[in-house]
Amino acid sequence: MAHNPNEFTVRGACPHDCPDTCALVTTVVDGKAVRVAGNPAHRHTDGALCTKVSRYPERTHHPERILAPLRRTGPKGSGRFEPIGWDEALDDIAARLKDIAARNPQAIVPYSYAGTMGQVQSEGMAARFFNRLGASFLDRTICAAAGGEALVHTLGGKLGMKVEHFAEAKLILIWGSNSIASNLHFWRLAQQAKRDGARLVCIDPRRSETADKCHEHIALRPGTDAALALALMHELIRNDWLDHDYIARHTLGWEQLRERALQWPPERAAEVCGIPVEQIERLARDYGTTKPAAIRLNYGMQRVRGGGNAVRAIACLPALTGAWRHRAGGLLLSASGHFPVDRAALHRPDLLAGRTPRTINMVTIGDDLLRESSPAFGPKIEALIVYNSNPVAVAPESPKVVAGFAREDLFTVVLEHFMTDTADHADIVLPATTQLEHWDIHTSYGHTDVLLNRPAIAPVGQARPNTEVFRQLARRMGFDEPCFADDDETLCRQTFGDRVDFQQLLDQGFATLPVPEAPFAEGGFPTPSGKCEFFSARLAAQGLDGLPDHVPNHEPAGSDPRHPLAMISPPARNFLNSSFVNVKSLRDIEGEPLLEISAADAAPRGIADGDLVRVFNQRGSYRCTARLSTRAREGVVNGLGIWWRKLGLDGSNVNELTSQKLTDLGRAPVFYDCLVQVEKG
Repeated sequence: MAHNPNEFTVRGACPHDCPDTCALVTTVVDGKAVRVAGNPAHRHTDGALCTKVSRYPERTHHPERILAPLRRTGPKGSGRFEPIGWDEALDDIAARLKDIAARNPQAIVPYSYAGTMGQVQSEGMAARFFNRLGASFLDRTICAAAGGEALVHTLGGKLGMKVEHFAEAKLILIWGSNSIASNLHFWRLAQQAKRDGARLVCIDPRRSETADKCHEHIALRPGTDAALALALMHELIRNDWLDHDYIARHTLGWEQLRERALQWPPERAAEVCGIPVEQIERLARDYGTTKPAAIRLNYGMQRVRGGGNAVRAIACLPALTGAWRHRAGGLLLSASGHFPVDRAALHRPDLLAGRTPRTINMVTIGDDLLRESSPAFGPKIEALIVYNSNPVAVAPESPKVVAGFAREDLFTVVLEHFMTDTADHADIVLPATTQLEHWDIHTSYGHTDVLLNRPAIAPVGQARPNTEVFRQLARRMGFDEPCFADDDETLCRQTFGDRVDFQQLLDQGFATLPVPEAPFAEGGFPTPSGKCEFFSARLAAQGLDGLPDHVPNHEPAGSDPRHPLAMISPPARNFLNSSFVNVKSLRDIEGEPLLEISAADAAPRGIADGDLVRVFNQRGSYRCTARLSTRAREGVVNGLGIWWRKLGLDGSNVNELTSQKLTDLGRAPVFYDCLVQVEKG
C-alpha cells in the first residue's frame, strides 16, 4: 500500500491530572488527528495509554466542540448563546474588565485548575495577565494542597521515591489510591513486583478495582488513616522493628513522636478505623520486617478534615524503619518538587509592582460569590475568568456555587472545549484549543521526566490557545510590557531556562531529570533541619500541633443520627474529574450516575439493586441509581463522580452534598468528609 504523504506523527504529552503524565504519539491524516498512542520510547509510558486518553481524537473532533466565541442570549444556566466574532468578544471582555478594574481590580477573580497540567497553557500567560491587572489571587487547593503541605512539613517538599523502583519492592502499600484507574503505569510496576513475590496491600474505604487485585484490602473508615498510621508506629516501637541509626542521624522529634504513637495501641485504632485488630498487627509486622517496603500514597485519603495530619503520619513511617536506605523503599505521593520550574520567569510576579491582592480559595467559591463587600472580605466579586476548570460541577456544595454563578450582576467569561455546566452560566464563552492543537511543556507528579507537547493539528474551528486569549486581552487592556509578546515556544523555553536541555525535548519529546536513585538514603531532607521532621517547628510556630495526630472528621461517623452514612465520591473509572463525561463512548461504559451501597445498609432501607435513591443531608439532595455492591463497606456509600449536573437526574450531581469546610493543613477541600442519609426514590 502506498504511503499517504499527508500522514505523519507528532510527539506530545498527556495534559490531564494524573501522576503518569504520558508521552503521546499522535497520527495525523489530511490534517485530522486519527489516533493517539503512548510513545514506546518513553520508559514510563512504554506505549500504553489509559482508556480515556486513547479516545482523545474523539474528544478533539467531537461534534459538540465549541468552534466560535459565544455570547449569552438567555438566562444564566439556560445554555442559550449566539456566535460572535473574536474581536467583538475580546473588545467586550476588555471593556468590562477595565470598568471593574478602575474601581478595584481585586473584584476580578481568575478561576482555574488542572484541565491542563501544562505549565504554559495553565498559568503561563494567564498569570502574567492577572498579575499586571492586580486581580485577586486564587488559592488553587481543590486537589492536592493538604497532602502537599504535609510533605513540605515532613520531608521538606513534594519529593519521594522514583516510581520505577516500586518494581523491586517486596511490600507495597497502596494507600488512598485506585491505581488501576488513576495511576495505570505505576500499577504495571506493582504487578511486576507482585510477579516477583512482593505482597500488595490496598488501604481504602472502597473495595476498588485495585483492591480486588491486591493480596489484602484494609477497608478503614474515611478520615481514619492517621489513626492507622499511629497504630503501625506503636507496633514498630513495641516490637523494635526500628532502624535506630537512621532515626538518630536523620530524623527530628523522635522522642515526642514515640510518646504520641504509644498512645495508639491497635485496639484503639481498630475501634476508630472500623477494622480488625489482627489486620493492623499483621500490617505492622509486614511493614516492619519486609525490606524493601514502599508506600504509594495518593490524594484520596487527604480529602477529609485531618488529611494533612494523616499524610504527615504516613510520611514518617519510612524513616522509622530506615526504608529510605533502599531505592525500592520509602514513599511517593508527589514527585513534582523535583522539577526546577522557573516560576518567576514564567509568571512574572514583578508585574504586581508591589501590590498584594487578596486571596480567594477556590474551594469556597460558592460562599465567596454570594458575599457582599466588607473590610474583612474586600470587594464583592464582579467578574470571573474561568479556564481549565468546571467549578459548577466540581466545586463543593454546588447549590451555593450555582446560586453564585447565576448572579446577573456577575460578569463571567469561560474558556472551554464544550458547553459544560459552568459554560452554561457564562456571559461569554471562548473556544479553547485541546492538547493536540497547541505548544506546552509538562512536569509530572508521578515520575521525574519533563515532556514537551507540540501541536499535531491546526486549531479546530476558531479555537485559540489560552495563551493567545490572554495576549490579546493584555493588548486591549493597554499592557505593553514585552513579556506579553512572548510566543508559546518561547514560554516553553522559559519554563526551565537552561536547567533542562530544550534541544533534547525537541529531538525526543522528553528529558529525564538527574534525581538520586535513593534520594534520602543518607538523609539530606530539604527541611530546615535537613532531617525528616517528625516534629515541625514551623507548624508549631503557626499555633498548630508540631506532631502528626489523628484529627477526627468535621462530620465523624455516628455523630449525626439523621445522616448515619459516610459518603465518599471517588471518580468513576472512565472519567477524570468532570473531563471526558461528554465523550459518549466513555459515558456509555459508565452508564449512569451510581451510588454504591452495601447490602447491609440497603436492606433496612428497602433498597434493591437498580432502584432510584435519594441521597441527602442538610446541604442538599441528589438522586441516582443504587448499586448494591461489595465495593461499599458497611456504613459508607460511594457516590461515583463527577458527572456533569445536566447529565444527571434533576440536573444535579454528588457535589450537592459535599461541604466547603477545609482541611487541617493546606486549606483544601473535604470531599470525603460527608455524612448523608439514603432513601428509596
